[in-house]
Amino acid sequence: MAPRFLTGFRDEHRALWGHHPVRIRHSLADTGLFTDEALAELIDAYPRDNYDLLHMAAQGTGNLADWREGDLGGIDGATALQTIFDGRLWINLRRVHEADSRYARLLDDIFAELAELVPGFSTFKHNLGILISSPGAQVYYHADVPGQSLWHLRGRKRVYVYPNHAPFLPEDQIERIVLSYTEAEIDYEPWFDDYAQVFELEEGEMLNWPLNAPHRVENLDTICVSVTTEHWTRDIRNSYAVRYANGLLRNQLGIRPPPPDIRGTRFWLRAALAAGVKKSGLLKRYQADKRIEWQLDPDTPSGVRPITPFVL
Repeated sequence: MAPRFLTGFRDEHRALWGHHPVRIRHSLADTGLFTDEALAELIDAYPRDNYDLLHMAAQGTGNLADWREGDLGGIDGATALQTIFDGRLWINLRRVHEADSRYARLLDDIFAELAELVPGFSTFKHNLGILISSPGAQVYYHADVPGQSLWHLRGRKRVYVYPNHAPFLPEDQIERIVLSYTEAEIDYEPWFDDYAQVFELEEGEMLNWPLNAPHRVENLDTICVSVTTEHWTRDIRNSYAVRYANGLLRNQLGIRPPPPDIRGTRFWLRAALAAGVKKSGLLKRYQADKRIEWQLDPDTPSGVRPITPFVL
């Protein structure tokens, strides 16, 4: 199959995919779905439950207290886009494929292409998000549960990718993410950077990294527009189930769990525990709330106007 979107795909990427970070040229910009006009139109009608609007501290600052969530406040898409471009802001449009059928078709096409290019890459539960952010914006050190790729479209950003094991990814902390006790944050030490792989992404480059690999992102001196794609596989689902059960044992029963193996009898016992508790809804009271503290305001220097906080 001749690549349609992954125009820079090479033979060695098949062997590296999922095991080592890979950077590949892509052509998503050619779809016309990521122009200012298309993004403004998308924001105009975007469901409130499906976006995160964030203000953060300056680069070089790791203070999570300055990672605060806001609301568009009824501003039209074009004004919101320009305010984000001018501030230190980041909007994450989640599950875009559910909001617009054009992006759903794009998502299907991307994973159909990957299935052809990477033998054995059998996936389900796909997701597509769009990240729009200001010059100098950052995303703090964190880890994600599904498999992920970052498709960069506009601007320049620096991505730090860290090993997906302790001390960079302690088991108790990835368990808390799986349980939704926290969003995605994990403890970070500046010396971790000595062991990171660092990529300066240019327009038209995508980056894929191993499952759960912690990462953080710094925009350079430009506005940035990127797409994120997420996927699940049988092994990712099994890893999720084991860590869900291990998190229950550790946090609810005070038991130190065994390593997160995804094979054998011990796996099936933990998978059954995870499925039963998740279905029961017993943990909902422990899950992190989304606290909204400000509204977008193009008439302020920062683009941010404080409001009385509320929980979404």
